[in-house]
Amino acid sequence: MTVLILTNEEDVTADMVVVHLNASGVPVVRLDPADLTGGVALSGEYVHGAFRGHLSAAGRLVSIGGLRSVWMRRPGTPAARAAAPSAWLAEEAGQALYGMLRSCDARWMNQPDAARRARFKPWQLRVAQGCGLPVPATLITTFPQAAREFAARYPDLVVKPVSGAHPQDPPRAVPTSRVAPDADFSAVAFGPTLLQRRVAKRADIRLTAVGERLLAARKATGAEAEVDVRFAESEAPWRPVEVAPRVAEAVRAYLRDAELAYGAFDFVEDADGTWWFLECNQSGQFGFVEVDTGQPIARTIAEWLAQPASEEEAHVNGASAKVT
Repeated sequence: MTVLILTNEEDVTADMVVVHLNASGVPVVRLDPADLTGGVALSGEYVHGAFRGHLSAAGRLVSIGGLRSVWMRRPGTPAARAAAPSAWLAEEAGQALYGMLRSCDARWMNQPDAARRARFKPWQLRVAQGCGLPVPATLITTFPQAAREFAARYPDLVVKPVSGAHPQDPPRAVPTSRVAPDADFSAVAFGPTLLQRRVAKRADIRLTAVGERLLAARKATGAEAEVDVRFAESEAPWRPVEVAPRVAEAVRAYLRDAELAYGAFDFVEDADGTWWFLECNQSGQFGFVEVDTGQPIARTIAEWLAQPASEEEAHVNGASAKVT
C-alpha cells in the first residue's frame, strides 16, 4: 500500500521523510494539489455501492483504495497552477480531491478538517488551557480600552498576529514584538490584536509530537533575549530535553482533543522551569531540530505513515465508505 504526501515542491522537509520511506520499501506518491488539473489528475467512480478512485502524478497512477496513509504536509491551494485558475476552480478541485480521499480508510496526518481547525490560535489557547498546559495571560480585542486595562494589569506585554499571516505576496513571517510601556492602543480598533504577558524566558522549547511519540528540544536563552526565537541571533544549538510526565500527559490530551496525529508545540521555559504554551503548529517544521539534536523525527513520521490504519483511526478520519 502507498503513502500519499500532499505538499508543495519546495518542501525539502518532506524529502527527509521520503528518504526513510524509500529505505524501508514503502511506496510513496508525492503531489501538490496546486498542480490540478495540469500535472495532477484524478478520477472517482461510485457504482453498485462501491467507490473506485485514482490519482495520477508525475506519470504514476495510484489507487485511492490502495493508500495506507495521507500526509497533509504543506499542500498548495487546489488548481492554483491550472491554465485558467479561479476561486471557483479551486473550490471544485478541492471538493473533488479531498472528498475522494475521505472515501478511503487511510490514516491521516492530519485530517483536513482537524488541520484547518487547529490553525485558529484562539481555539488553540482554549484547548491548551483545558488540557492543563500553562498559558500566559492573553487578550484578543478590538476595544482600545480593553487593551489599556489589560496593559495596566500586565505591564510587560508582547503583541503578535492572531493568524500569523502577512498580506505580502509571497507571505512572510511576522515577528512577535514587545509592547512599549507608553503604547497608544487606539489602533486596536482597526483590527483584532493579540496581546500576551511576556514570559521572562531562559529557554525556548520545541516539542514535536508524532502520534504518541514526543520529541522535545531546548534552546537556552537569556531573560532579555529576542522574544521571537525565529528572529533571534543566537549560536546556542537546540539540545534534546526530557518531557516531564505532567507536560507529556497534557500534550497527548491536546492531540486527542484536537484530533491531530502531528503537532509542533512551542513553549518558553521560565526561571522556575515551567513550560508556558505559546502555540501548536499542525504542520510545523522539524528539520532544523533534527539537524541540531539528531532526534529521529523524520524516521518517526515515516514509521507512523507506514503503519496500517486501525478501525478506530479510520472512523476518526471520517472514512465511511468501503473501498474496493
